[in-house]
Amino acid sequence: MLALVDYTGLSAAEVARRAGLAATTIQRPIKGTADTRISQRTIEKLHEAFPKFPGWTRAGAAALASFDKPETQMVEIASIDLNFGLGAAFMDSEIVEHAADTMLFPRDWLRSITRSPPERLYWAKGLGNSMEPTIGDGDVILIDRSAAGSSFGDLYWAIAYGQTGMIKRLRPMPDGSVKILSDNPNVPPEIAHDGELHVFGRVIAVVRRI
Repeated sequence: MLALVDYTGLSAAEVARRAGLAATTIQRPIKGTADTRISQRTIEKLHEAFPKFPGWTRAGAAALASFDKPETQMVEIASIDLNFGLGAAFMDSEIVEHAADTMLFPRDWLRSITRSPPERLYWAKGLGNSMEPTIGDGDVILIDRSAAGSSFGDLYWAIAYGQTGMIKRLRPMPDGSVKILSDNPNVPPEIAHDGELHVFGRVIAVVRRI
């Protein structure tokens, strides 16, 4: 199932939709939460929707078998769009509505950088040049939401400040305020006081082309 989703380049939900299946029919096997085997009728529908997938042939299935081993599985991670005004409501319920796009990441790579479950991880794209050279415009950023309550300690965070989504370094100050820092020396820092700053999660990885 993972091999099929990766081959199509689509999200699991979109693969299911094109095959006339419920999204959970595809998502549960990928997440390892399915309690039954995939039915023959499900396989037939997927075959009809994606006839060119090489895994349908015996030789193709053998070639792709290693891809579905646990250590090489791909995991779906939902997205957030930093272009949205990330107010307090977004940090709670609205994230579900806006996380429509997904991206596949290798499970073993994710485990090498975090022990958080995939459903607590999100990816986004860097905006602008305020965090260069660490994060560039269009870089893929992996965010761990389970770390939102951690101490700031100059780490990188996905935040909302002034109803604007951004990636910044945060430094707690003695008076209880938080200094919002950019890596670009041409961008001056800002100071957030009580109620002005909403933290979505910690940036744990940046993926870019070289």
